Amino acid sequence: MLSLAACGTPPELRKPAPTTAPTRTASTAPTGIPSTAPSLPPATGLPTPTVDPGLVAVPCPDGPSGARIVDLVRGRGGVLPNGVRVRVRTGPLCAGEWHYTVLDVTGHETLQVITQGRPGAPRLVTAGTDVCTAEVRAAGPPGIRTRVCEGGSLGVPGA
Repeated sequence: MLSLAACGTPPELRKPAPTTAPTRTASTAPTGIPSTAPSLPPATGLPTPTVDPGLVAVPCPDGPSGARIVDLVRGRGGVLPNGVRVRVRTGPLCAGEWHYTVLDVTGHETLQVITQGRPGAPRLVTAGTDVCTAEVRAAGPPGIRTRVCEGGSLGVPGA
């Protein structure tokens, strides 16, 4: 018969020796309420959540410019004749690759313009006093749809 000798506490039951002294992050006031908030752990390198760029229409950081939009509606869009005076009132505002611009047109109603594409080469989607078209409703990003379909005219006279 074999006799087994005890060699001490099995490893799974042993307590590991502390490697550093415990630290206290909050002191307790006489009322029993911590007087300082516990410190947050350091950043772990996890990615921070990002917002979908199409959710909100914001000023376009990289264009297109208001002048580019005016040229587009005067040129191939044929919405405005060359002789009429136009001033950019709002925008362009971007939501993803879509752009929203409001133009003041001398002697005419305010013109809303929706374009899409790269800032240097936008294509005209629609222009007019009501730009909530089927294409905008179906394919436009939420920031554009909210601005022109759900938000009403947003103070744009004549819209």
